[in-house]
Amino acid sequence: MAQDDDYDHLVGVHASVRRDVTPLDTAAAMASGDVPVLATPRLIAWLEAATVEALAGLPDGTTSVGTKVAVEHLRASPVGMPVECSAVVASVSGSSITLEVTARQYGDASPDVLATGSIVRSVVDRGRFLARAASS
Repeated sequence: MAQDDDYDHLVGVHASVRRDVTPLDTAAAMASGDVPVLATPRLIAWLEAATVEALAGLPDGTTSVGTKVAVEHLRASPVGMPVECSAVVASVSGSSITLEVTARQYGDASPDVLATGSIVRSVVDRGRFLARAASS
């Protein structure tokens, strides 16, 4: 666990990442299904990338690690579809930070919600975390 820093000031901080679905991002390519649409594991990775970006301003020597993911994947996104994943810090409890996440796909019409949910990340001392991981 990180120092007893107060991370409440992060509530409301947000970030987003934008990606285009490629053949390598599909369920068929990732062995999470057999259809050529955005794979749920890849979508979750993109949502996590948005959470990492939202927490980019953590103090030196700390980082955040994912501890819980709850995402509802609502619609299919074909190869070539632009997707924007966003995250906003919703709450903080000690070193545990909950971010609300949303993914939208941008087709010919207005953006459609692709996924919603939450991801919890914990702030840790980077050096101690890596030392523990190496000794596991």
